[in-house]
Amino acid sequence: MNFGKNINNKLTVIVPSFNEEKHIEECLKSVLWADEIVVVDSFSSDKTVEIAKKYTDRILQHEYINSAEQKNWTIPQAKYDWVFIIDCDERVTTQLKNEIRELLKKGPVKDGYSIKRNNYLMGKNIKYSGWGRDYVVRLFRKEVGRYQKKRVHSEIYLENVGELRSCLDHYTISSVTAWLTKINIYSSWKAEDKFEKGSRLSPVVQLFSRPIFRFFKDFVLRLGILDGWRGFLIASMASFSEIVMIAKLIQLNIGNDTTSLLERTSMKNDLKS
Repeated sequence: MNFGKNINNKLTVIVPSFNEEKHIEECLKSVLWADEIVVVDSFSSDKTVEIAKKYTDRILQHEYINSAEQKNWTIPQAKYDWVFIIDCDERVTTQLKNEIRELLKKGPVKDGYSIKRNNYLMGKNIKYSGWGRDYVVRLFRKEVGRYQKKRVHSEIYLENVGELRSCLDHYTISSVTAWLTKINIYSSWKAEDKFEKGSRLSPVVQLFSRPIFRFFKDFVLRLGILDGWRGFLIASMASFSEIVMIAKLIQLNIGNDTTSLLERTSMKNDLKS
């Protein structure tokens, strides 16, 4: 489908945030070329909003439930027809900026565009381990782009999708503590998604097979070994995440989920965008 070469195509950038005072400034600097910047903040208690005000006057605040719901709530409030989603730990490169601007100037012929992310861990771009082939749909028409209704790993799926040549830089893990916090939260969400879909586990089989296969997949099949000790760490953490998720799903299956709503809220507020 060709939407025409409309030189008036304009772009709204949406930036979800929560307590991102260490990252949001560099993120916003990388998208200052956009026609509109919308920051949707989950009631940060640090200087995130104060910093954001230096770069945009469109700062919305909305209670965070999960990433998909936060973004889907914000997308319809964009002023322009084209939307670009960026998290605070990501940066638009000069090459990507130029490619997007040229695309909008010529007139996009797709509903959306996927972008490869360069994922960095402890100062190095990870080329394998499953992180090296990370494509996400982030540029799309406002009317058709919505995230799946999932608690974790929700993506935008469109039939009419193109692919950009330039990359988005992603500084994914700020510390080991943040990594473990993310595993704790995401494993809870994944377990709840599976439980609601009626998943019933064979605990012995799953606990022994799934984490082992995940490590083998990331470190061997996905060539994580070529990323050195970082690849080993990625595969190990992914395997550990599987163990934690399975344990939580077992807990849900036997009706012994003792996590209170207050504890869930506390965990949720530890998660960055």
